[in-house]
Amino acid sequence: MRPIVNPIAALLLIFLAATSNAQQIQLPNGWALTPAGSSIPLTSDLPLNMAISPDGRFVAVTNNGNGRQGIDLIDLTTGQCVQTVPLGKAWLGLAFSQSRLYVSGGNDDIVIRYVLKDQRLAPRDTIRLGAPWPKEKISPAGLTLDEMNDRLYVVTKENNSLYTCDTRMMKVIGRRQLSAEAYSCIFNPARKELYISAWGGKKVWIYNTKKEQLVDSVATDDHPNDLALSKDGRWLYVANANSNTVAVISTQNRKLAETLNAALFPNAPTGSTTNSVALSPDDKTLYVANADNNCLAVFDVSSPGNSRSKGFIPTGWYPTSVKTVGKSILVLNGKGMTSTSSMIPAAPERTGYKKSAPEPGAKSYSNMFTGTLSVIGEPDESSLNRYANQD
Repeated sequence: MRPIVNPIAALLLIFLAATSNAQQIQLPNGWALTPAGSSIPLTSDLPLNMAISPDGRFVAVTNNGNGRQGIDLIDLTTGQCVQTVPLGKAWLGLAFSQSRLYVSGGNDDIVIRYVLKDQRLAPRDTIRLGAPWPKEKISPAGLTLDEMNDRLYVVTKENNSLYTCDTRMMKVIGRRQLSAEAYSCIFNPARKELYISAWGGKKVWIYNTKKEQLVDSVATDDHPNDLALSKDGRWLYVANANSNTVAVISTQNRKLAETLNAALFPNAPTGSTTNSVALSPDDKTLYVANADNNCLAVFDVSSPGNSRSKGFIPTGWYPTSVKTVGKSILVLNGKGMTSTSSMIPAAPERTGYKKSAPEPGAKSYSNMFTGTLSVIGEPDESSLNRYANQD
């Protein structure tokens, strides 16, 4: 019997083979980058998250920096940005559901739903959580879907809440107060549970979606943020940005099974900024983004509780999000590959923020960085050894 090959994943590998050309890049701070894989330029700075379309062809990227905020739509078969959707405000939250994309509108306190058709995103409708900042301070962050029950869950970082939304009626149907700022959330269909990272609380909350109750929590290290869940729903991986670590949690007994040190050295001080996690398609390998180390840490997690480090993969400048598609790894680099001249037109003023009037002819420093999307082939042992020994 022939193995089933995902055509999109196969095309992605062809694109990767044709464009990979690692070269050393000198940064203004004196550091050097030798990023693995190939690089696709984005249109603005600080891309924080990405969502992959169900067919694996498109990646939606949310740009959340001081420049022009919005969504870039990338066609992975060509390695091109096919559309840029400007937004007044955007921050972190993205989720695909078939041909629909849900996007966090940041301090506008909304979630926008787009429809993907003919390689374009078209706005369809909006869920309003409250009045825009500063009238109400809500700021939706991470979001996730329970598609079987037409539910969208949204966590916030200003009023520390969990919102439950009905995606048929496109409206809020419930709000649960949390005890600290939330960062992201992920739904476990196997257990009908929602896991919420308490960005300001050193723990993960567990919310029973059938009972509509917070039922438990598991302590983590400082600043838990991104989450990844095994396909069988048994293992939850949580990046801890202020601790260089990843918490490995058993969802069955709601206990911490182990804590992985993702730093470059065993006794390294806090500062790696471990901010994203992703599992390989077979759930045996964990990729961990270390933003301030400009790398991915790679772990064998085939036996959770007894995981082992396999090495590191060099990335672009300040990796912020990691995902996998087939045998390829996708990495967002918040600052791209280098900085550019600040002598460019200033980004348009976003409503709701008070800024001092610029002097005539003044330029913006906000667009000195432009993010990138790296596409990296799944590394074998020899590749990891080569990365470890490169200059």
